[in-house]
Amino acid sequence: MQTSENNTVAQPSSPQTASSNPDVINLLDYLEVIAKNWRMIVRTTIVAAVLSVAYSLCLPNIYSATTRILPPQQDSSGLMGMLMGSAGGMGGMAADLLGKGTPADMYIGILNSEAVSDTIIDRFKLMELLEQKYRVATYKILDKKVEIAAGKKDGIISISVEDKDPKLAAAIANAYVEELGKLLVKLNITGAGQNRAYLEERLVKAKADLIKAEEGLKQFQSKNKALDITEQSKGTIKGVADLEGMLAAEEVKLAGIKRVFTASSQEVKNQLSVIANVKNQIAKFEGNRSSSSIPGIGSVPELGQQYVRLLREFKIHETIVEMLTKQYEMVKLSETKDTMAIQVIQTAREPDKNEKPKRRIIVLATTIAAGFGALLFAFICNASKRISSEDLVQLSRIKALLPNALTVFRRK
Repeated sequence: MQTSENNTVAQPSSPQTASSNPDVINLLDYLEVIAKNWRMIVRTTIVAAVLSVAYSLCLPNIYSATTRILPPQQDSSGLMGMLMGSAGGMGGMAADLLGKGTPADMYIGILNSEAVSDTIIDRFKLMELLEQKYRVATYKILDKKVEIAAGKKDGIISISVEDKDPKLAAAIANAYVEELGKLLVKLNITGAGQNRAYLEERLVKAKADLIKAEEGLKQFQSKNKALDITEQSKGTIKGVADLEGMLAAEEVKLAGIKRVFTASSQEVKNQLSVIANVKNQIAKFEGNRSSSSIPGIGSVPELGQQYVRLLREFKIHETIVEMLTKQYEMVKLSETKDTMAIQVIQTAREPDKNEKPKRRIIVLATTIAAGFGALLFAFICNASKRISSEDLVQLSRIKALLPNALTVFRRK
């Protein structure tokens, strides 16, 4: 009986309690640490809140003004636009070879250029206003103040300007649109003038070649009876004439590109690829291949070959003159433009509410961070007091080994 009673008394002391097991987290221990250090935690949080309020109130108000525009559409008087309308599938193939860049990307590049930045800096005297001695430093400050971006879906360009002065922010944002229009007009007039001079030269030569071909065809018809040629041969002549006209237009475009880009640039290489492709198409039309869907010139009966050649030359020069004349008139019209079609969706207005700083967010974030930091510091201090002697010895060995490890690392 005594043995059984002893066993009965000893049973309750066998299980481990939460306080005796060091691996079990006891929330009361954390509450005890907080209770011991609550004054330090509260003081730190209050001081941080007061300092963050004072700091946020010292920050200057920053206002943001935004203007939104639709980029000018690609000029329909361009050579590629003409080819698209007259060449059908070949125009699409040429566009694929040249790449598909959006107008918005190009105009954002112009807005970010020094040509526009210089006019903005001089117009608003930003070097004196920002107290900068060098223009390069003014560029950097202006880049930080201005954000230019295009919508991924709609392509609308947004120009946002931040400044302490709300009137200045709105004025600079609107000035970007004005300077973009002036620069586009300048570039348009210069490019159109150069294209007009080159087209005039090509058009004079093309008209002379047309007159010569027309006279040769008339002389042949007056000496010989007019021959009737097949519909397939007419299709061949029309196809070759269209391609020759396209080739002439592409060569005019290449000359314009070479005035802007170097011979090794990708733009010139792309245009040369387009020209080579057109020449290959002409060779297929003119070749005498049995596998070709359209018969070549060589398949026409012998009696009509001379007439076909003369008629082909006449149609080719006639098509070239027609295409160059249209392009010349379009360039002349483009040269007279004194404005560009920039559609302003939203004009920048003087903002009545500051964009920065977000004072509430600054105070709230600083207060929370300070409170959390004070709480963490209290737990670290409490843990350092409860560290065992064995852990202190091990920690001292680790500190002694660290300099040796750093020395080996530096040598490597």
